[in-house]
Amino acid sequence: MRFAAVAVLMAVFCTTPAFAVIETYEFSSPRLEARYRALSQELRCPKCQNQNIADSNAPISQDLRALVYAQLEAGASDEEILKDMVARYGEFVRYSPAASGAALWLWLAPALMLGAGFLLLLLLLRRGRNPVTDDGDALTAEERQRLARMMSDAGADDAGADKDAGQ
Repeated sequence: MRFAAVAVLMAVFCTTPAFAVIETYEFSSPRLEARYRALSQELRCPKCQNQNIADSNAPISQDLRALVYAQLEAGASDEEILKDMVARYGEFVRYSPAASGAALWLWLAPALMLGAGFLLLLLLLRRGRNPVTDDGDALTAEERQRLARMMSDAGADDAGADKDAGQ
């Protein structure tokens, strides 16, 4: 039983590299190959979920890798290749979208939310230092006079009610 479990584990771990993508491109220089690997890591597979084109075995990823290879060998810069991919598949194809247009809000949102949270915290702390007191300072002179009038009227009514209750 133990031998069977070890055999199954060995089979699983030993076959995993068989699923890896094997590139057979021959680059004219090692620098182009390094750029190819970096671009393959940055470009997202349009079909797969959360895989770059370097890790994906989807046919479209194979096509994109071939296109990146061809463009690199043709002398295109990284920016030109990325611009071409974005023109074909949209900003989705990049793992790190450019900080412009609607994507700019995605880049700025964390800083804006942090600033808003900091301002809210400051407001709450300032409010805690100056609590509203019930010592009557919050009333204006006019409100105090009106309150005194109401209290004297209520006192007169209570005295009249007590008088009526006593009879």
